[in-house]
Amino acid sequence: MIDKIDMAILAQLQTDADLSVAEIAARVNLSQNACWRRIRRLEEEGIILRRVALLDPEKLEAGMTVFVSVRTAEHSAAWLDEFARAVSDMPEVVEFYRMAGEIDYLLKIRVADIKAYDRVYKRLIDRVRLVDVSAAFAMEEIKHSTAIPLPCRIAP
Repeated sequence: MIDKIDMAILAQLQTDADLSVAEIAARVNLSQNACWRRIRRLEEEGIILRRVALLDPEKLEAGMTVFVSVRTAEHSAAWLDEFARAVSDMPEVVEFYRMAGEIDYLLKIRVADIKAYDRVYKRLIDRVRLVDVSAAFAMEEIKHSTAIPLPCRIAP
């Protein structure tokens, strides 16, 4: 179970994964060895999945965010496998969800512009039969976070 010290370590890593173990240890009031062991355990338990660099999409020609809602008449496991493969093959799709309600799937796509989105759209409809594909183009990103809200569960 995760305790308050683990949560403090996770909060530090979510803010800056480049921090040294020494810096994290100082911030959470632990020895370096104890801090390192806790980080290792959190990795081994799958709580820390990986450490990555966050890139600026504007500077990499992926500044347009498109939310795509998909409806389908197909709901078989075989169809879903094919659809998931098709979407997973598209690096422009950065998030992909199966939904409850009016829409069946929601995709978040990062592209340079509308022409680039159209190319993604055409690749998608060429691979899988869909009933309806609707796109909403984000005008402005108001909030974006990769951080999980903490504390989510703490040992007593």
